[in-house]
Amino acid sequence: MFRGCFVALVTPFRDGAVDTRALDELVDYTIAGGVSGLVPCGTTGEAPSLSGGEFEAVIAAVVKRTDGKVPVIAGAGTNTTAKTIEHSKAAVRAGADGVMIVAPYYNKPNQSGLYQHFSAVAGQVDVPIILYNIPGRSGVEISAETIARLHEDHTNIVAVKHATGSIDGASLLSSMSDITILSGDDSLTLPLISVGAVGLISVVANLLPHDMSSLVNTALSGDLEAAKESHRKLFPVMNGLLQLDTNPIPIKTALAMRGMMTEEFRLPMCRLDADKRERLQSILAQTTTNEVARQIA
Repeated sequence: MFRGCFVALVTPFRDGAVDTRALDELVDYTIAGGVSGLVPCGTTGEAPSLSGGEFEAVIAAVVKRTDGKVPVIAGAGTNTTAKTIEHSKAAVRAGADGVMIVAPYYNKPNQSGLYQHFSAVAGQVDVPIILYNIPGRSGVEISAETIARLHEDHTNIVAVKHATGSIDGASLLSSMSDITILSGDDSLTLPLISVGAVGLISVVANLLPHDMSSLVNTALSGDLEAAKESHRKLFPVMNGLLQLDTNPIPIKTALAMRGMMTEEFRLPMCRLDADKRERLQSILAQTTTNEVARQIA
């Protein structure tokens, strides 16, 4: 189920509300681009700023538009266990095929607390769970030992989105456990696949679904030279977008520049300043020059 290029969907807004028309068009666009699955309501989807009703409505809209073509894995993690269970159940009600649960942000639990948190969620929902390990956003890293223990003890904890930035961390985990590893950093996808990852949950695939899917599929096929060439061409946008400003500001701005949605965020997310907008335009122009972005041409 969790193999290939999944897209961490942005949540389009218009006049303060979720723009369901733009969301439908984004779902159509990314599926046509060959992605293996959709992940709404994650970090890239500005999930913490969605109301409870909006959260379930976004997932339901994505499920409906997807119409079974690819799996829908809903981001359902929060900073408390009770609310995470509530969100996970809501995601399942909305039709999600699985849930992705981030380490509880701000609270910074110890490893025992992390184990108990994810165990509690796993006991309350009967769908596959992806652990989301992103210490840069949550403030705490789920250790390889804790991940391996969770996978061993819970049959529905089946994968981890590895967004720690550490290749060694992924190598250590793959030596300890057979849990499915998915890259959580676009630009580290190729090296992570080389040490055992079998896919990616991508930000850039919102804009370049065909190219990001091709990178992942080529790498998984074992064609190293073709994968290296694809990585080299995509690197300016993979690295540039995510280094320019806090995700999802650059990717959402790029999508707005392409006319796919309005350039609207919810505070504390806000628009790029003028200097960064110029740099973003340069990144996109460079990508077009490299002929890997037929979608932007």
